[in-house]
Order: sequence, then C-alpha cells, then structure tokens
Amino acid sequence: MQKLVDGIHEFQRNYFSQDQKLFETLTEGQKPLALFITCSDSRINPNYLTQTKPGELFIQRTAGNIVPPYGTVHGGEAATIEYAVSALKVKDIIICGHSHCGAMSGLLDPALIEKMPAVKSYLEHAESTRRIVDENYTHIQEADRRLILTVQENVLVQIKNLKTHPSVAAAVGRGELKLHGWVYKFETGEVFNFHPDEGQFLPIQAEDIVLSDLELDRTLPPI
Repeated sequence: MQKLVDGIHEFQRNYFSQDQKLFETLTEGQKPLALFITCSDSRINPNYLTQTKPGELFIQRTAGNIVPPYGTVHGGEAATIEYAVSALKVKDIIICGHSHCGAMSGLLDPALIEKMPAVKSYLEHAESTRRIVDENYTHIQEADRRLILTVQENVLVQIKNLKTHPSVAAAVGRGELKLHGWVYKFETGEVFNFHPDEGQFLPIQAEDIVLSDLELDRTLPPI
C-alpha cells in the first residue's frame, strides 16, 4: 500500500503539473477515441500499451475480457457498453485478450477455479470458447499453444457477444462503429490484430482493420 501512496505524491509533485491544462479541460467532459475492453489482469495497462492520455480511452475490464450476451447479466458490463456507444459516441470498440490469461487457464482446467464459484459462473459466458477449442483443436495438445489459441478464440466469441447488445448492433448497422479484436503478448510487447480475410491474428499494422463478419473458416494459430 505504501508504494501506492508514494506514487500518488509523486504524481501530484512531478506529473500533474506537466499536464495540468489537460486535466482542467477534462472537467468539460470526455470524448474518448474508443471503448477498450480487456482483462482485469494487472499485467495489461491499456493506456500504457496504446500510449493514450486521460480522456482518450473508455475502459472496461472483466475477467477474461468477457462480454456477457445482452440480457444475461444485469450488471455494469452492459451499462458501460451502452453508455460508450449511445452517450459518448465512440467510433471503435476493441476487445483485447492477452497471453498467459488466468481466466482462460481456468476455462481449460476447471480444477483451477473449483473453489471460486463466482469465477466459475462468470466463465460460463466463455463456454463457446471452451467448446471450440475442445472439439476443433484436438490435434493441439501442448499447453502453451492451447492457451494462446483459447485466448484468440475467446476474443472472437466475445465480439459475437458484443454484437448482441442493441446499441452496438444499431451503430454497426449504421456504419458508425467498428469492432476490433486484439491479442497482447505482454512478454514481447507485440499486439496482434484479427484479419478476417486471413482468419488469423497478425502483428498490428498502421492501417485500420475492421472486424465485421465473424463467419470464418477457422484458420487461426500462430501467434
């Protein structure tokens, strides 16, 4: 805890003054560039990763970057998504998974979360991910490869869930919202973006890749 308190004092002393005008303008409201949905894992920092400043990202964090289908959970996830799209008018939503994800490990090995009923219940929103990996990738047994494959497939499953949210479906239909699937490999700093045409997550490029039609003929691995 002391490290956190010391950090606050350092922020106020050395950093706030450098961006004081920015922080003052934030009192007028927010116009974030995107909604960034990612895992609660402490090893991923969306602002650090994208080099964005306060006010530029609207962030939602859940275990396993899970987006429950609309209507299945009456909680903060749906409210956050709806507010970002309907009130803040974000133009892009990114769902970003990451390497070595504990939630995805628990999905593959339920024994890891047997004594965590809330986690186990929440991961039911990734049941399609588990079935896809179990039934379609029996030829891949090496643990690390199965885990990163699960992370990839889960990003695609959660984007499908995201599209069940009425505000998202309507904005996508109007051409006002783009959806993106990313995977962050924190041990190398690489970010992979899903390319529908290739059916793969490939190193992110400068051009904007839109993840629109999710009907793919399953290519996936590497990363």
